[in-house]
Amino acid sequence: MRRAERKPAQRERRVLVVDDEPDIRELLELTLAKMGLGVVAVGSLAEARDTLRDARFDLCLTDMRLPDGEGLDLVRHISGLPGDLPVAVITAYGSAENAVAALKAGAFDYLGKPVALEALRSLVRSAIQLPGAGQSAEALAKGATDITARMLGVSQAILEVRHQIGRLARSMAPVSIVGESGSGKELAARLIHEAGPRAREPFVGVNCGAIPEQLMEAEFFGHKKGAFTGADRDRDGFFQAANGGTMLLDEVADLPLVMQVKLLRAIQEKRVRKVGATIEEPVDVRILSATHQDLAQCVAAGRFRQDLYYRLNVIELALPPLRERPEDIPALAEAIIGKLAKRAGMDHAPALSTVTVRYLQSYNFPGNVRELENILERSLAFSDGVTVNVEDLALRPSVSDDAASERAEVPATATAAAAAAAAAAGRGGRTVARVSPDGIPESLPDYLEQVERQAIERALEKTRFNRTAAARLLGITFRALRHRMQRLDIN
Repeated sequence: MRRAERKPAQRERRVLVVDDEPDIRELLELTLAKMGLGVVAVGSLAEARDTLRDARFDLCLTDMRLPDGEGLDLVRHISGLPGDLPVAVITAYGSAENAVAALKAGAFDYLGKPVALEALRSLVRSAIQLPGAGQSAEALAKGATDITARMLGVSQAILEVRHQIGRLARSMAPVSIVGESGSGKELAARLIHEAGPRAREPFVGVNCGAIPEQLMEAEFFGHKKGAFTGADRDRDGFFQAANGGTMLLDEVADLPLVMQVKLLRAIQEKRVRKVGATIEEPVDVRILSATHQDLAQCVAAGRFRQDLYYRLNVIELALPPLRERPEDIPALAEAIIGKLAKRAGMDHAPALSTVTVRYLQSYNFPGNVRELENILERSLAFSDGVTVNVEDLALRPSVSDDAASERAEVPATATAAAAAAAAAAGRGGRTVARVSPDGIPESLPDYLEQVERQAIERALEKTRFNRTAAARLLGITFRALRHRMQRLDIN
């Protein structure tokens, strides 16, 4: 008879505990052993370094204060070792400054003293389930890349953002995501969540500017039945809904000062009290925040608490505006038009002409990616379903003051092409698109708009201003002609 093949035994997960207090070491050892983990406990920084040199671990728990150094020294030491060992620090009760310093130094998370066993177990479960625990560095990098690739683009700026997201996903440190409206802050937050150990847990996004101030405490922390008029049952808040996962505080600068105080305590102590309750309950939530405002200026103006600012802004992720990465527009536009066409039930997404893409790249995009999506959604309605042309976009590129002043300095001596254009487009005081002696327009969008106006006016004149016939002559629909005439102000 053939022997049954044995599956290779799974390697025991091991935790290194570093604390000079024997009672705490024993408590941590017992708790971790009941979780089925191997534990090595030492009492000093030197012993920890020696142990790390000789053995492999899946997690390190270290006290902040050690006889021969600081826990931060061990965090930095581990950050410099090969591999990716998560390390969490144990800080004194209420020592927010130490916790922030540890997270900035590269710690995965922190625990306060006295150690709450449920919080300890939650931290350990998050750390042991980290993507890459027991995986090669190559496999870890590939997994993070697959997720962050959803932030489209080829510019150096967006490649750096994707790299930062991959690194931030492996930490529990609070991240402040800053950028202009529409630049993709919520997407960045979701990618941080999905590339990290909490990917299977809830992601709860909260628009802090959309909640009435009188309801904020109940919305964030929940309430007990009878706590106020209309509270006919117990209800969980955002913190309970996000327990074990991630919460995004969007537009966090809009929080009123009273709520900022309560939020700070909840984040520091990892405990919340429902409105109408007498006891606090533990919560395990990673906090991400986002705003288009400058929080440092809000602090200086007295509209945002400095202590909450330092708690949220442990690590900052800055998203570049779309106008600073025009090379990303082709990939973004193609992906967006494909999504919109699918939503509209179209068999095939219309193609963006080369001129259309260049036209988009010349636009300033004050609303960033969100505005690009709105423009393309509108253009899809005006297009013929095969190609999105410049006229379907229904916008005029923004011109910077510098560019405008440069054009003003160009001599007005007319070349033959410029003179012809002036004769054709000079009616009604319209701006004439300047053309260089070699026939290249100074502003392609202006030139294209001028050519489009001339073609429509000629078609209208030829058909004695019968718009239906003019549309047929131009090969477009009556609706498209009417829209173009409104945009170009042709009466």
